[in-house]
Amino acid sequence: MPKRSRLGQLAGLVAAGLVVCAPAAQAVEIQAPAPVIMQAGAVHEVLEQAPPGPVLDPAETDKANSQETKKKVIAGIAAAILLGLVILGRRSRSKKKKS
Repeated sequence: MPKRSRLGQLAGLVAAGLVVCAPAAQAVEIQAPAPVIMQAGAVHEVLEQAPPGPVLDPAETDKANSQETKKKVIAGIAAAILLGLVILGRRSRSKKKKS
């Protein structure tokens, strides 16, 4: 493969930049449509009250929170055990390597 001079490399980079940036430079500016002005007297909307949301039972919420906490504790213990195995494995590997 022939070597390129620094000037050739620079020319290639400039050409590539022009090819990549050309569509962005030619992009047509999109103008937002003019806002529609409504007369205050013409708009008569009746505000309806939103229906009430769901009722949350505190007992169910506490039960869900305790289950989530239990899952997090189990995941934390599993992560600690796996970390311990990794540390022990690296320690034993380094002792075998020194021998």
